[in-house]
Amino acid sequence: MSKSKIDRESILNKTRSMALGASAKPAPKRAVATNVDHSKTDFTTLDLYQQIRLQKEMAAKLNMRDPYFRLHDVRAGATTVVGGKELINFASYDYLGMNGLEEVQAAAKAAIDQFGTSVSGSRPTSGERPFHAQLEKRLADLYQSEAALVFVSGHATNVSTIGELLGPSDMVVFDAYSHNSVTTGCKLSGANRRAFKHNDFDDLERILLENRARHERVMIVVEGLYSMDGDSPDLARLVEIKERFACWLMVDEAHSLGVLGATGKGIFEEQGVDPKKIDIWMGTMSKTMSGCGGYICGSQPMIDILKFFASGFMYSVGLSAPLSIAGIKSLEIMAREPWRVEKLQANGRFFLQAARNAGLDTGLSQGFCVVPIIVGDSLRAVELSNRLMDRGIYAFPITYPAVPMSEARLRFFISATHSEEQLQQAVDITAEELRKLEEANFSISTSISSLTS
Repeated sequence: MSKSKIDRESILNKTRSMALGASAKPAPKRAVATNVDHSKTDFTTLDLYQQIRLQKEMAAKLNMRDPYFRLHDVRAGATTVVGGKELINFASYDYLGMNGLEEVQAAAKAAIDQFGTSVSGSRPTSGERPFHAQLEKRLADLYQSEAALVFVSGHATNVSTIGELLGPSDMVVFDAYSHNSVTTGCKLSGANRRAFKHNDFDDLERILLENRARHERVMIVVEGLYSMDGDSPDLARLVEIKERFACWLMVDEAHSLGVLGATGKGIFEEQGVDPKKIDIWMGTMSKTMSGCGGYICGSQPMIDILKFFASGFMYSVGLSAPLSIAGIKSLEIMAREPWRVEKLQANGRFFLQAARNAGLDTGLSQGFCVVPIIVGDSLRAVELSNRLMDRGIYAFPITYPAVPMSEARLRFFISATHSEEQLQQAVDITAEELRKLEEANFSISTSISSLTS
């Protein structure tokens, strides 16, 4: 080997050493896992994906349209537009008809002009804005609570609150019909979890008698108005039970604020119960409050804990100005214009009675803002929804696992801005189309039989 070649290699080696650092060592060989099935990195191998695939394949074979993620061309209200066709809308939460109200929109637009569309950080680190305190003060006053806290997600409000306030030495007892956000929060907490039969407080007492003494703290969780069935619990009895067994009581008002009570304050107003007797009030801002997010109301120490430990608050951006101020303005209008609550309640009663008169199964609904039409079969519920859409009615099917397999339904959300004519039309068409499906014995079992024969 020539001297010039040796010198050249020596210079290159020195240059590499300088670039890598004097102490640089050759990279170690990376271990390679053996007996590993690399196909499992494909998301299509997950059971969840296979469920979706099978459902889509069955729908395609039956020539059924997918009811999910339909594109709406206008804001959510008593009517909507899908594919250029106007429909009477029963699939949105605009209970008091304030989403898109000029006064609410103007307040939100002014908020954007002053504060922008985002607060661009979490409140503990990026700081507060005046509308946060204003909104929380209004909510706390409504429930006669010491303090309140608003979150950017209603789902995260329940998950974070239940998840942080309870631990492995505690127990949480919740209604069997509780929302997913409640059950997810219960799992996160690590507490012992027990469900009692829906609105069965004898069952609740049995669970507490058998288990209360073995746990440090116990929380009872119920909803003010159940979103799938449209019924309410006996709040006074719950207060008596929670006091006797030394428990916290948490009431989820997601679907009852603006709906229950003479002025829409919720279940405590409807049933004449002192709101200060409830330890934790929870609600969402996507219904009556024309926006998005959630809130917790209760004692100042409890709110202080959530401010510093609730992950859905601490590690998430603060609520934006337009959403906060739309919520403030909506609560202001609700208090100023009680006719909206009166009209909503009248519409709910009208729809419920009309549906019963037509022989439809309305389940447990008390006729407020949520009225289910139970059809019992998931495929029948989807087909009924599609047929209603063809006839100008938008009502969404609810199927397993959101409800029990035998209780598939269409869920009708009633608004103060629906007319009685629209409500009666929806009932008449639903009854007619459901009768046709029943006469044809349209169901999962008969459809599968037709595919396999």
